[in-house]
Amino acid sequence: MKINRNTGLLLLTVAGALSAAACSRAAAKTAPPPPPDVSVIQIEGEDVATFREYPVRTYARDMVEVRGRVDGYVDRRTFEIGSDVRAGQVLYVLDTRPYEAEVERARGALAQAAADIAQAEASLTKARQDVARLEPLVKGEAAAKQDLDNALAARQAGEAAVEARKATLEANRAVLRTAELNLEYATIRAPISGRIGESLLQIGGLVTKTSPAPLTTIVPLDPIWVRFQVSEAELPTFQRPDSRSLPIDLVLSDGTAHRQPGHIENTLNSVNTKTGTMEVQATFHNPAHSVVPGQFGRIRIRVAERTQAFLVPQRAVQELQGQQSVLTLGPDNIVHVRSVVTGDRVDQRWIIEQGLEAGETVIVEGLQKARPGSRVTPRPYTASSATNGR
Repeated sequence: MKINRNTGLLLLTVAGALSAAACSRAAAKTAPPPPPDVSVIQIEGEDVATFREYPVRTYARDMVEVRGRVDGYVDRRTFEIGSDVRAGQVLYVLDTRPYEAEVERARGALAQAAADIAQAEASLTKARQDVARLEPLVKGEAAAKQDLDNALAARQAGEAAVEARKATLEANRAVLRTAELNLEYATIRAPISGRIGESLLQIGGLVTKTSPAPLTTIVPLDPIWVRFQVSEAELPTFQRPDSRSLPIDLVLSDGTAHRQPGHIENTLNSVNTKTGTMEVQATFHNPAHSVVPGQFGRIRIRVAERTQAFLVPQRAVQELQGQQSVLTLGPDNIVHVRSVVTGDRVDQRWIIEQGLEAGETVIVEGLQKARPGSRVTPRPYTASSATNGR
């Protein structure tokens, strides 16, 4: 069979095209992929403040129980449950009539004792006059010695009677003071300023000074205390002389920031052997009484100022079997593994204590694509790129 010339040329052209396409596909299969993109930062020293955060619970400085000092029935209650009261404010008024009567009785007895003293002093004055009159008469044998002896005895008895009446007067004065105090105690006042709790007695209830239960309680709210636990290794921070001046912030569990200043107050005197921690107490001004005892939250304590610290985002640090490391780039964009030691955390970054030098390049994102010894394409890291994942 004969193939004309034009048909042969066509077949050769098609065969050449197919061969070229096949060669192109083979070349494409063998060409290496471009280096993967990674996000990087360059290490530079920064001046930063370091903070530590701890969970806390709020406490009142103390809780005062309000109790009756005398017995009596409640005539009036003058406060609203859960309200803020001030020291000296009237809380309850008992039936004062029995105590008013006691005061009047004591005043009468005191007046009687004063009259008895006046009578005894008058008798003593007469006895002294009798002695003064009889002494010269007895010396001149114009009066009997027995009369002088009787006058001397009367004078001595008069002196004793005056002293006895004075003692009775002081006793009655003490009785009056006690009666007046009992009358005063019949009006029950707040011993401190703070927020008052539930009233366990209503109008008509009987108050007894021997009752085991208080009438109510008051907790002071300004300042408010917070307590938290620190590890044994952190103790030196809170025991140094300037610990009271460490700036601290309080944030409640609902995210509300307490805008009043606070300071470290004290630490306990021993470490809990079970937990290896010690309790620390801090106080905050609370003039608006916006924080109450029993709330949960956290405090943020500014513990130190660091100069020219090296910081890397937390996501850049890898940890394997207790060893921390980062991936760095050399001048040729080759990936290297670098062991590091981290220190305090500053927001979402770690302070690198050992392992890095100023000017080095650290991979922050794309860690799963960056294999040690491979080449990558570095791109500047920005915080907004964190949403793209590693």
